[in-house]
Amino acid sequence: MKPLNEEDSRKLFFNRIFFSEEACPGQLRDVSVEILKKCAGLPLAIISISSLLASESSQQKERWKHVQNSLGSVSGTNLTLEAMRYILNLSYKNLSHHLKTCFLYLGMFPEDYTIYRDDLVGLWISEGFVSTACGQSPEQTAISYFNELVNRSLIQPLWIDVGGSVRSCKVHDMLLDLILYKCAEENFITPVDNPEAITGQLQKPRRMLFNLAGATLPGDVSMSQVRSFAMWRGSMNIPSLSYFKYLRVFIADFRFSSADDNQKINLIGLCKLYQLRHKQIRGCWNCQLPTQIRGLQMLETFHIDGSCIPMDIFLLPHLLDLRVPGVKRLPEGIGKVKSLQHLYPFDTLHTSLDSIKGLELTNLSSLVLTTVFSEDVDMDVLNSSLAKLCNLEWLKIFSSSIPEALTLSPPPPNLVTLLMRKRSGRAPNWIGELHNLQNLDLTVEKLNKDGVGILAELPALIYLQLKFDRALEETIAIDGAAFPVLKRFDVTWENMRHLAFQAGAMPKLQRLHLDLNARGWNQDENAAPTGIEHLLALERIYVMIVSGTEYEKRSAESAIRSAINMHPSHAHITQKGFRPALYYKANRTTSIQQGPTHTHAHTYGGPQGQIVHEDGLLHCLS
Repeated sequence: MKPLNEEDSRKLFFNRIFFSEEACPGQLRDVSVEILKKCAGLPLAIISISSLLASESSQQKERWKHVQNSLGSVSGTNLTLEAMRYILNLSYKNLSHHLKTCFLYLGMFPEDYTIYRDDLVGLWISEGFVSTACGQSPEQTAISYFNELVNRSLIQPLWIDVGGSVRSCKVHDMLLDLILYKCAEENFITPVDNPEAITGQLQKPRRMLFNLAGATLPGDVSMSQVRSFAMWRGSMNIPSLSYFKYLRVFIADFRFSSADDNQKINLIGLCKLYQLRHKQIRGCWNCQLPTQIRGLQMLETFHIDGSCIPMDIFLLPHLLDLRVPGVKRLPEGIGKVKSLQHLYPFDTLHTSLDSIKGLELTNLSSLVLTTVFSEDVDMDVLNSSLAKLCNLEWLKIFSSSIPEALTLSPPPPNLVTLLMRKRSGRAPNWIGELHNLQNLDLTVEKLNKDGVGILAELPALIYLQLKFDRALEETIAIDGAAFPVLKRFDVTWENMRHLAFQAGAMPKLQRLHLDLNARGWNQDENAAPTGIEHLLALERIYVMIVSGTEYEKRSAESAIRSAINMHPSHAHITQKGFRPALYYKANRTTSIQQGPTHTHAHTYGGPQGQIVHEDGLLHCLS
């Protein structure tokens, strides 16, 4: 990568620490010049050192001088790999013990792999890396560890949700090089990817990253010390599970293996790994899995993509996370697993009435409910059972038609995210009782002024995705002071209706996504949204135009361009996608907040590798 020039280097360095070069105290100017010389314009080096300085008191000259002196042996021109490793190692050495452990664990993932935050923090917990903080759950503490690594620029954010939380990340290849170097030094993770070096590598491996496609391990290699096993390439030749006496984590992906019906991968031995806490298997159709796992009394996480599940799984007293998207019928008694916090899915159509009545998952925080509602589903029983889920924070309901009889009243007081696809009738009144709701994805048949009013008064709502088949009024009006904290609004409608934003509406809206049907657009000159100029915080508009003739689509595009040009930012619109689409971006920059601390999204490529926060994702533009 081409080094940055001096001006861009200073900008990247000072913006990371002080948010502007002008804010840098005078006593730090000279030492900052010397530090930047050592970085030789390499974005990763600049980001690493500036993040290290920003993590401590940024005003202490002694601290800055210490960092400068620590870089004494580094040449300021043509940095070698060893020199870059030395610079990055400064950031590593500055981590607390628990953060060092969590950082090194990123070496369990392949190069350039997308790592989801919730999966990663779950693994940290299963490994025993997370200490319990006063007043926090292990999951909350682990997320704070994750955010600290983001803030120190040791992991690259990929997906940032509208609330500012980093939900997925990657590890820069040079940081991964440092991780694997440290893992080898400390015997933390042992990659097994070279058959010729197996004997020399495997002395007493503690965590094994198994990447052998066709080779097998020598018979004299001891596996009794292995605590974690991860395999991402679907090898047919994994070691016998009987070797792993004390395994805590088992991750395997067999989706692309060459197994067939006559030669499935034998994983029946998993039922005898009595220390196992985390079990995650993809490509279950290529495997033989145990039908009983009641002996896994320590198991906390069970993720598989198969269609069968052990019928005794409800006997596991520490089970926290059950994700079995291919399973329609859960075992009887699953509703009694009071330790359970995450369940995906619960299908009411294939679940007995007694199981629905028996839902006592008082610790459940996230639930995916899937069903085809019919006369066989007793709505009173289902409503009563849902009312017991007092700690629910995240609920998704998928159905071809969700009846109006389904209610969340009284609603879970801590519900933050609600998805309902697709609800017959109108927006339900009980949604107005969800005072902590931040994210709402709602598909309804009809929308009227009262329905908009219910949603508009939700005090914590920051993301609304709304889809409706038809409106009951000619104009959908967003009144002044409506949606006081909304940051993103996605709206889709099948039949053309006029959308009007009044002065004062959505005062904090940053992104507007419109999915429009252009049929009949040329017959109504006033069909384009009006009042966009009142959305004073608006930064981006994305418009997708579907259906209609080419003339209708061009008419719609012209009308929408005219409406957007009324906005005071006067930004340009560009064409995107294989379908007619408009993308508008205002000339503003935003900071991303996560809880009480800043979560910064950085680029390692300067102007040629700018990371843009769009659509809940970070896109690298080349």
